[in-house]
Amino acid sequence: MTAKNKLGLILFPAFDWAISPTHPEREERLLYTQDQIMEEGIEDIEGIDFYNPDIATVGDVDRVHFCHPDVESVVTKSHLIAAGGVMKAFDLVLSHQADKSFALVRPPGHHAQRVVYGDRGFCIINIEAVGLAYARKKYGDLRVAIIDTDCHHGDGTEDIFWNDPDTLVISFHQDGRTLYPGTGAMTDMGGPGAFGYNVNIPLPPGTGDEGFRHVLEHVVMPILEEYKPDLIINSAGQDNHYTDPLTNMNFSAQGYAALNHRLNPDIAVLEGGYSIQGALPYVNTGIILAMAGLDYSGVVEPDYSLGKWRQSQQVTRQVHAISQQVYEQWKNKQILARHRFGSDKVITRQRQVYYDTAGIMETQSQEFMVCHACTGFNLVRSRNDRGARMVGITIPRKACSDCRDEGYRLFEEVKITGSHTTMLQDVDRDIFLRK
Repeated sequence: MTAKNKLGLILFPAFDWAISPTHPEREERLLYTQDQIMEEGIEDIEGIDFYNPDIATVGDVDRVHFCHPDVESVVTKSHLIAAGGVMKAFDLVLSHQADKSFALVRPPGHHAQRVVYGDRGFCIINIEAVGLAYARKKYGDLRVAIIDTDCHHGDGTEDIFWNDPDTLVISFHQDGRTLYPGTGAMTDMGGPGAFGYNVNIPLPPGTGDEGFRHVLEHVVMPILEEYKPDLIINSAGQDNHYTDPLTNMNFSAQGYAALNHRLNPDIAVLEGGYSIQGALPYVNTGIILAMAGLDYSGVVEPDYSLGKWRQSQQVTRQVHAISQQVYEQWKNKQILARHRFGSDKVITRQRQVYYDTAGIMETQSQEFMVCHACTGFNLVRSRNDRGARMVGITIPRKACSDCRDEGYRLFEEVKITGSHTTMLQDVDRDIFLRK
């Protein structure tokens, strides 16, 4: 058997890291998948090759995050290897060693936002964002679409790329009013420099294969056809599965494989998914076969025939209405942006972010500078309930000289007091400063 698409697989179970021995996010999430891959003879298929992950550096993380007090204090070796696995996935595709790649790594990362004080939603650093920043530095500018199919809203990915028009983020997830992290409303469409390029599709509990297929065909694919990305990344969380213990959706392994076949991503990255035996081995195998261009019709769960994955007519009607509304917003994004931002010179965003695993409450004020020559630099003022305070300044890719100069001026002006840390990211020049 020969794969139609040359596929690179990066597998990293992170044997030495877990929140606790019985926590849902533990090494068994990938050990059962590893066993299934071996049993199905995936490693014997010509054109499917296994690779070791690279190891991300502190500098790789600093391109994306403001870690307080620093990267070394909050990020473990396992997280650096998980991010390095995604970096490897980018390398395989962009250096043409593989047509596609799948980073089967943990710990996950899509809840990690630009500011990092610790672990939230089982995530500390955003592994897709670290991988993408690395790829842009090494291979040049890329127009990228990140399609987050995890059941939980990808709030970290949204935060990092909220004002980046070259990174389209589409997250379809269980409605945040019914599930952690409580965000992901369809009205949150991005910042003043990238309004409309943050697409949230909050779905009702009980959505199954039919609903996800409808969203894909009537929202995701039409937007991708208009956006025309250089790369498509599937942030491939698998906790929409009907057996997942943390969520309330009805997606199946067949549904996941068919979605991946239709989406046709260049890179997939494992995110959530906590049905360790009932879902992950089947879903991962289905995605691997779909990415390789092989028949996945035989990948079924033992209880699949019972029809637990079917959705109700009421849910179907809700999904159709949500899809129509989200796509209408996309088509009218320029009009909506004028109503949302008007002629303001600075857009301020007040937020509270709870680190559920670490038990930290953060209060943020984000300021996005509106610029007609570029997307504008942005500034975040952050403090948490443990007394830490920080200011972070991000000068984005393609920044104009005025925005770059103003960003550096502000960095020099901020006074340091007590536990106050000030950091600056100059993305184009790959410069990270701290004082």
